[in-house]
Amino acid sequence: MTRHLRLVLLFLAIPVLSGCGWNPLSFLSGSDDDLKPAKLVDFDDEVRLRKQWSVNVGKGQGKKYNRLKPAINGDVIYAAGNNGRIVALRRDNGREIWETRLDYEITGGVGFGGSRVLLGTENSTVIALDADTGAILWETEVTSEVLSAPAANNNFVVVLAIDGKLTGHNAQTGEQLWIYENTVPALTLRGDSSPLILENFVLAAFGNGTVVSLAVDDGTLRWEERVAIPTGTSEIDRLVDIDGDLFVTDAGMLLVPSYQGYLAAIDVVTGQMRWRVQESSVNGASSGFGNVYISDAEGHVKAYQVGEDDPVWSNDALDLRSLSAPQSFNNFVAVGDYEGYVHLMSQVDGRFVGRVRVDNKGIRAPMQSRGNTLYVFGNSGNLAALSVE
Repeated sequence: MTRHLRLVLLFLAIPVLSGCGWNPLSFLSGSDDDLKPAKLVDFDDEVRLRKQWSVNVGKGQGKKYNRLKPAINGDVIYAAGNNGRIVALRRDNGREIWETRLDYEITGGVGFGGSRVLLGTENSTVIALDADTGAILWETEVTSEVLSAPAANNNFVVVLAIDGKLTGHNAQTGEQLWIYENTVPALTLRGDSSPLILENFVLAAFGNGTVVSLAVDDGTLRWEERVAIPTGTSEIDRLVDIDGDLFVTDAGMLLVPSYQGYLAAIDVVTGQMRWRVQESSVNGASSGFGNVYISDAEGHVKAYQVGEDDPVWSNDALDLRSLSAPQSFNNFVAVGDYEGYVHLMSQVDGRFVGRVRVDNKGIRAPMQSRGNTLYVFGNSGNLAALSVE
């Protein structure tokens, strides 16, 4: 069996295999023994990750390959479980501010903007909650299941559905204002990249490997760029996708990793490709210390400098451990894995400096940081705040 065929067979079985140790989104090769994740290597801890608080949020990611990511606004963190439990918590101590229970299976979220918490569901419904109370403000239907967090500001909400249709809505009422359609290949990975609203335009990435910029008020196309180009003769060989969250650097560069494509840096204003390097990833990127950080489809964590073809460093010790997106904070880069470990690396050379286990069901959702605190949402629903000592 070829590595690509094995990849897609595992992908099609994601609902069944989501609790096991094999990564259905990795490049897989060789014998069955080669499919086993790398064993963790011992090292001398240079720092300690201490758990400040921990709260259980519903059933977490659920049984499918969801990547529900909490949203942070000021002193509050909002989190959603796949079974419809939504909570607002104090960031400093994890105390509950409010709780709302929805009779929906949540598959996309959590979005935040304009004092609203936004959620997408398996049955194509988008829900807006009041950020202060958790009360339902409105519900609206989109074209298909929502697998990523809606984007919002004071006036608009933008939603990407799994069928490749991007819709703009009135933030006060949920009324649809415009729709942008993008052709999605017959075969894609389960997941979508969350759109971003920047001032008066929206950035979005699609399953065919393209990124677009649209006017947020009417959906008019500003520019389009392709970062993953299908190659080969079979649908499996031609499988490309962009599932990781988009990231904009302080210099105005949009970082876009893609599956079986490139890690690209694009000018957010003009859409001009400034740099790209061949990489395959289903996760988003982050930056720090002048580097761009990525966890690739094989489970390798790498640091690049924009404009350079070779990585500054690469840590390959987490091979096939189904890594989350890297998150930079302080002097470190953190990734989670399928066993629920958070691995802390030096931003300078990628060496391990700390490790702690947060959720024995694994970590898929991107982590977030504020100051000296790292927020981790495990697959079982354990939301934890970690600090470095």
